[in-house]
Amino acid sequence: MVTEAHPLSRPAVPLPALRFPAVRHLGPNWYASVMGTAIVATAGAGLPVHVPALRAVCAGVWVLSLVLLVTLLTARALHWTHHRDQARAHLLDPAAAPFYGCLAMALLAVGGGAVTVGRDVIGTGAAVALDTVLFTVGTVVGLAAAVAVPYLMAAHHRIEPGQATPVWLLPVVAPMVSAALGPLLVPHLPAGQLRETLLLGCFALFGLSLLATLLMLPLIFGRLLTGGPLPLALTPTLFLVLGPLGQSTTAVGNIADAAPGVVQAPYDQGLAGFAVLYGVPVLGFALLWLCLATALCLRARRNGMGFAMTWWAFTFPVGTCVTGAGALARHTGLVAFDGLAVALYVVLVAAWATAAAHTVRGLVSGVLLAGPTPGPAAPRRATVRTTSGAVR
Repeated sequence: MVTEAHPLSRPAVPLPALRFPAVRHLGPNWYASVMGTAIVATAGAGLPVHVPALRAVCAGVWVLSLVLLVTLLTARALHWTHHRDQARAHLLDPAAAPFYGCLAMALLAVGGGAVTVGRDVIGTGAAVALDTVLFTVGTVVGLAAAVAVPYLMAAHHRIEPGQATPVWLLPVVAPMVSAALGPLLVPHLPAGQLRETLLLGCFALFGLSLLATLLMLPLIFGRLLTGGPLPLALTPTLFLVLGPLGQSTTAVGNIADAAPGVVQAPYDQGLAGFAVLYGVPVLGFALLWLCLATALCLRARRNGMGFAMTWWAFTFPVGTCVTGAGALARHTGLVAFDGLAVALYVVLVAAWATAAAHTVRGLVSGVLLAGPTPGPAAPRRATVRTTSGAVR
């Protein structure tokens, strides 16, 4: 009589090897490196002071941001194609899903840089065409993230008040980047309805993002005061609060710059006045938050905070304050804002150099693309969690 072998005694069938394993744990947070690089170029080209050869250097940095964007778009496409389970897990992870706002902001930042400084490299016509595509796609993606991510947080994620972090701002800030960079395309449109529609559309995006941010900020500040400092790896994300503050100041300044001849009087002059009346107090609060965030980051560093991809939060948000200070310098003529823009740009360049050096080192060593480190064996709840790389 023939007896069937016990199932546990059968030889194990080897699982198929993963294709492109290097991108399996590549989360959407990596787009922050593109944003941080692009803002170095844009902010430097718009400084209210002349520095010899700075524009040429900024053009080179913009080219680097474009290369990084293309590389990351390709890598993320491979991630979605060959590691769809991990990609879905990112969407279901409340720590990773908000970073989908970074995709939109990376597209917008590189597109805006094309018009401001990239035109020196590829020509004005190509720069405008590139910005038109990236602005359109980035705005659509940003609006989708501003709706989809809060929906996932409300309907699928299980979040407690003590889990609030500045990362929650990322999806709702993306439309503000569109509001700040859209006016750059206004002069390249035919005069009339198209120009005014785009400009007032940017103003609507400004209001959309501003009100959503005002809903989020009390949750974040309340969590900070009642729950104590953030975990060490998340502490740099406190700088993300500067993003909507500096970017909104930039947005109203750029909208006011483009308004004459596009928006009927007296609204064009009203927008110029609003740029100053709004921008000065908001930038003042940004400086207050910059001091608070810096103090908490220094505390975290003393307590052992090491490098993580969250260090890129030191770049783009600070860059928006540079462009915001530059906008106020244009509209007020005050030398104080010129000096503030230059000082913040020095901080931005130092932060970018530090984050870039550590990122390159982590890529070469393989640490940043490695999977999550297994913890000690312990009973687990039946929930799906993944490591996005945001808090590695």
